[in-house]
Amino acid sequence: MTTKLSVGKMIINGKPRDSRDGQFGDVLNPTTNEVLDRVPLATAEDVEEALDVARAGFRVWANTPTHERYDILVRFAGLLEKHKSELAEILTLENGKPYFQSEAEVETGVRLFKGFAEKSKSLYGITAPLDAQAGLEKDIFMTRREPIGVMGAILPFNFPIDLFSHKVAPALAAGNAVVVKPAMEAPLTIIRIVELLHEAGVPGSVMQVVTGRGSVVGEILASSPKVNIVSMTGDTQTGIRVAQNAAKHLSRTFLELGGNDALVVFDDADIDEAVEHAAFGRTWANGQCCCANKRMIVQRSILDEFTHKLILKLKEYTVGNPMDPSTKVGPLISEKAAKTVKEQIDFTVGQGAEILFGGERLDNCFLTPTILGNVSKHTDVARDLEIFGPVLPVIAFSDDNEAIEIANNSIYGLSGSVFTKDIRRALNAAYKMETGQVAINGTGLYRPDVSQFGGYKQSGLGREGLSVTLEEMTQVKNIALRNVLY
Repeated sequence: MTTKLSVGKMIINGKPRDSRDGQFGDVLNPTTNEVLDRVPLATAEDVEEALDVARAGFRVWANTPTHERYDILVRFAGLLEKHKSELAEILTLENGKPYFQSEAEVETGVRLFKGFAEKSKSLYGITAPLDAQAGLEKDIFMTRREPIGVMGAILPFNFPIDLFSHKVAPALAAGNAVVVKPAMEAPLTIIRIVELLHEAGVPGSVMQVVTGRGSVVGEILASSPKVNIVSMTGDTQTGIRVAQNAAKHLSRTFLELGGNDALVVFDDADIDEAVEHAAFGRTWANGQCCCANKRMIVQRSILDEFTHKLILKLKEYTVGNPMDPSTKVGPLISEKAAKTVKEQIDFTVGQGAEILFGGERLDNCFLTPTILGNVSKHTDVARDLEIFGPVLPVIAFSDDNEAIEIANNSIYGLSGSVFTKDIRRALNAAYKMETGQVAINGTGLYRPDVSQFGGYKQSGLGREGLSVTLEEMTQVKNIALRNVLY
């Protein structure tokens, strides 16, 4: 197994680069707290150079025939498949998620690049006769979709391949150039992926990766007039800052932000199924997922049974080295993250909650999955406190109206879940929940590739998915042919 990596360079114009001032940041393995690699801390001048290169690359890529871009992106998807084990190992080493989950993330990338490449071949405009409008009987009107320019993609640490693919695949398929900023905690997988994109045939001028601090790289990508599209996944406060900066030049903006998703379990639900999904959804990616079920809202009459079975289920989950096939839960991304989650658990206990299972800090960045009982609907965690770790607060409700009231009493609205055997009850709840997605008898983590994924309220702006993003990466040009008919 690899213990030390050496892929840590920015890539500008197809060439590996250090920063101008020679500054580096360490990338740690959260399982051991050992240094995996060092990556450059880009200067403002480095970012500006990458943007200048990308703007020149855009002019070339936008004029590359669709069939050539298609061939390159499909070739890249093949390289992802070929290098799946390598990429999954790098991701697990720098991110800490179990290896089987990293493999699944690579597979998602393969599907998305193939899917967006295929869809690019049918990115049609319209042609319309105008004889319905008096005086225009001899005219023809048509539209075409054209690429927009340079996209700045700002990625989080938790799903780098997945979110890179959701942003970059449609951008490239539509003919845009990209400058990507990976998270400093997990940049190595993205650097390697960009190398493979270049190997597949994407010109060096079209795809840049710039590593560094958000206060430098992210700030410039969001505020630069050289950037036409900003796509960012991260926390809500950072998203608001990005939106404010992007608005200065009216850059098209897509934000997938925080969530405190509700998982509602009604008294007629299959409790075993609900428990299975609650445990799975809250521990995937070690509990560090924006669209995970973070509030278990359970009808009072089945509260004890649900909680008892949830404890038994989490006892089956092995916490340990994420490279071990038996591990279900690995470390959090950093010791700071683990410390924060433990403080949030203790804070919630201080508001009257009770630790029913787990709640322990372990070595390095590890924390045991935690169940909190006796959680009032008035506590912070029942509303707006998003805990980014494997913590399951269980909140009781009496009737359907109270369940929806609790679920909606949050600044967030990313995703949600409803468990019941009554389809009318399920749809009634789904229609009333203020979220961008509701999974009935499934975890909110459910995200098929075609989903128009995104949030209500302070959970984001815009949507991502195979069914919508390619069009969003284009702009519509109207063309009128005057007096051509007779």
